[in-house]
Amino acid sequence: MERPSLEINLPDPHEEGKLYVVDSLNNLNKLNVCPDESQHVLDEEESTGGTGENTAGSNLRKQRLFFTTFILTLIVSLALVSFVIFLIIQTRNKMDQISSRLLFEKKNIEELKKMNNIILKHLNQSGIKE
Repeated sequence: MERPSLEINLPDPHEEGKLYVVDSLNNLNKLNVCPDESQHVLDEEESTGGTGENTAGSNLRKQRLFFTTFILTLIVSLALVSFVIFLIIQTRNKMDQISSRLLFEKKNIEELKKMNNIILKHLNQSGIKE
């Protein structure tokens, strides 16, 4: 009679130990060579299949959005500053006009006072003689 085979296909513990050591060495190398932020990026690359195109595209989009926002902010700021300068110039012109009118009116008032005094003197002189 034949004996049934008692052999069971078990994995070789020596091979499994080698894989564990290699994996541990890879992890240790990553920790020693890469800073924490780079390790996070490496872990993401491993989970996405090693392609960094997604993060590079995202960074490029973020940079474009930042520069577009920055340029729009500069344009709006320039427009506001220009408007304020325009208002300052307009206000200065109006103030100059008002001050010139006041000077003109002051001269007119002085002339009216002189005429009033002349008229009062004339009336006083003519009233005394009557």
